Amino acid sequence: MQAFESITDLPRQLRHAGVRDLAWALLSPPLLSQSPWRQRHPLCASGWADHPEHLADWLRGLDKTPDALEHWLAQATNRRLGLYYERLWQFALGQAPDVELLAANLPIRIAGQTLGELDLLLRDAEGVHHLELAIKLYLGPRHGDGSNPSEWLGPGSHDRLDLKLEHLSQHQLPLSASPESRQVLDELDAQPASAELWLGGYLFYPWPGSCTAPLGANPAHLQGRWLRHNELDDFLDQAGDGSWQPLPRQSWLAPATCEAEGCWSKERFLQWRQQLEPDSPARLLVRLEPDDDGRWMETERVFVVSDRWPLEPLQA
Repeated sequence: MQAFESITDLPRQLRHAGVRDLAWALLSPPLLSQSPWRQRHPLCASGWADHPEHLADWLRGLDKTPDALEHWLAQATNRRLGLYYERLWQFALGQAPDVELLAANLPIRIAGQTLGELDLLLRDAEGVHHLELAIKLYLGPRHGDGSNPSEWLGPGSHDRLDLKLEHLSQHQLPLSASPESRQVLDELDAQPASAELWLGGYLFYPWPGSCTAPLGANPAHLQGRWLRHNELDDFLDQAGDGSWQPLPRQSWLAPATCEAEGCWSKERFLQWRQQLEPDSPARLLVRLEPDDDGRWMETERVFVVSDRWPLEPLQA
């Protein structure tokens, strides 16, 4: 990831929402620096890694003329955040210099039964790679030690960091080395394939209170805070200046930006706040402040969860 450090602030400079998300997917740091399986940036052997300014130029050009990206994204019928994230990567890898995207979401079957899918299969100067992608947002424990990944839950409490890592390392990543995959990979001239992962996203720390990061967390990971519905008013009373508003799920990737006319007034946010039920699904709020050019930029993000969260603690 070192190759792209010089342009990591680029998503905030772009105006088209899809292009900002694309830039964020390519440039944001991984959640973990140590993982149970090798982690590899999908572009690390591309021409863009050697010349990050060329990637920046490509993204800026796409920001001015985003038709190709819009068309690509519009073809997807499933709007789940994880699939949106994968589709952004597919678009970039299909145009990255010195990278050949061999397949995406490649099914592996036996006797008509699907065993799983390979997220990405690509070839570059370092060989053939089976890459599993994931975008995750995890909330840490309310007090004390968060070093155990089992303490980090998804906002809907239907996901857990340790279980995700276990599924990746025991099922998804070994799939490309299975006997059932050999014929498929042979047909694509894609053997041997090295299996790697790329895990992006955010970690959210409790308010009030604090906890440690999960074991293996990237020191540069992106982060926010989380609180329960009954704590929201106290939180807002001590929060900094700016405009607060909720983000729709499709907009949870790149830092939010908007023009002045797109920002919520205090009255609109108060009306939304009054309609929020204590057991509402998790909502992601952002605080925006104006920059020197008058655009409003995200300065903080906070999950508001049910008073009963986590609703159904997961079992190993």
